[in-house]
Amino acid sequence: MQEHGERKRRHLDARSLRGLAHPLRMQLLDALRDNGPATASQLGVRLGESSGATSYHLRQLAAHGFVEDAPEHGKGRERWWQAVDQGIVFDTEAFADAGPEVRGLAEAYLHEMANTHARELITWLNTRNNWPESWSRSSDMSNATMRLTPDLAAELVGKMHALIDDYRGRVPDKDTAESEQVRIHTHLFPIETD
Repeated sequence: MQEHGERKRRHLDARSLRGLAHPLRMQLLDALRDNGPATASQLGVRLGESSGATSYHLRQLAAHGFVEDAPEHGKGRERWWQAVDQGIVFDTEAFADAGPEVRGLAEAYLHEMANTHARELITWLNTRNNWPESWSRSSDMSNATMRLTPDLAAELVGKMHALIDDYRGRVPDKDTAESEQVRIHTHLFPIETD
């Protein structure tokens, strides 16, 4: 599973998973990736958390190499933070032989990712009328059901990610009319059928 990204992506291992598998830490990292450098206070306001909580969790993220100081933004005593990587690669095989604690953290991480995807989709549905009609026409919320083998499913996932990566190379300038950041969610999983 890969999160969004334009710069390098980090592969999670057991140690880094310990530092990331917390809902607020994942939200802080996403906020820094999506909006650029910020202070703990700014992130606290954005996420509805105290600056003490955001500061603590930012330090934990820093200890595990997910965030770092952004000194070019700081003035005086303000500490600014920035994301180190722009994406995460979660490889289930990396945790196949892990102990119960790490497997539990992996499950917590995956569940929070699913919650994040649901929140983002609901936010879009609740605010889509605030966007130009061209964005409503260009959005997508679809599903498909088909019969595949695990090998075909892996091939399909690889092709979807390759297509997304192709569009990363076409990124318009920030000042290009109508250009906006977009979120792409992909999910592929087997379902029970009668």
